[in-house]
Amino acid sequence: MVHYSEEMPKVNYSDYISQKLGQDYTHMSKIFSEVKGITIEHFIIFHKIERVKELLLYDELNLTQISYILDYSSVAHLSKQFKKITGLTPSYFKQLKNKRRNNLDAI
Repeated sequence: MVHYSEEMPKVNYSDYISQKLGQDYTHMSKIFSEVKGITIEHFIIFHKIERVKELLLYDELNLTQISYILDYSSVAHLSKQFKKITGLTPSYFKQLKNKRRNNLDAI
């Protein structure tokens, strides 16, 4: 859902997952948390941030476009989650990528 589509579906994740698997979300969520040690919501957030990192590395889209594609309510919301998960702002992450590329070009 996060990595293999051009745009995130505009539905609630719990509804989407329940519908796709034909199971009660509360039951699935409990089992998922027991097995994985994190909630489904945190799992999805982590994967969305990984997708944001990929899209930033490709350098084809700006943060506004990325936030729209991944169904964030705003760039600020995306940036806040990104920093919470990675410890870096999206802009700083992108700067690090550019510095690394420049250092490799100099070799």
